[in-house]
Amino acid sequence: MAAADPDQRREQLTAAPKADEHDADPRIEVTERPGGVTRIDIAETAAVRPGEPPTADEGS
Repeated sequence: MAAADPDQRREQLTAAPKADEHDADPRIEVTERPGGVTRIDIAETAAVRPGEPPTADEGS
């Protein structure tokens, strides 16, 4: 599968009425390793990360 054109991706992710530029920020980090191994991690800067939802004390 070919990678999406970055300009088309940004345009699509910011087209919604309440969208802003941060909606198009990278959400994953891909690392190619020797032996054909590909590692995919959630970016530290991703607005939404997997795991437990925040409690009311932690905010959103």
